[in-house]
Amino acid sequence: MCARHVNSISCGSRVSKPNKTGIARIIDAAGYSWSGLQAAFKNEAAFRQELYLFFVLTPIALWLAESGVESALLIGSMLLVLIAELTNSAIEAVVDRFGGELHELSGRAKDVGSAAVLIAIINVFVVWLLVIAG
Repeated sequence: MCARHVNSISCGSRVSKPNKTGIARIIDAAGYSWSGLQAAFKNEAAFRQELYLFFVLTPIALWLAESGVESALLIGSMLLVLIAELTNSAIEAVVDRFGGELHELSGRAKDVGSAAVLIAIINVFVVWLLVIAG
């Protein structure tokens, strides 16, 4: 018996995705992405905090920047934090899905995802400092 999931159909050990192409595929992909953003906002406090900070700092970035490149650097560095946080949240969800028992590889995966967020945050500080000082 086959089971329908959010964006796939599983039949036994096989998972098949509907074969949509063109604009229908793009629309579906946008819907899945929107669902992911909503899930992260609802379930991840760190993502909400970083998103709020993004909305507060973006106007400041536009005011501070003296060129389009500086604007892109300031805003892009903050977007990178959001990307890292989404990736970290996805890693944590997958690890938690496959069991609550402690395992060295599960802990390593979560720690590496968290480290990616930390590096992205350090990148924000470095970029902002260099743009402001320059």
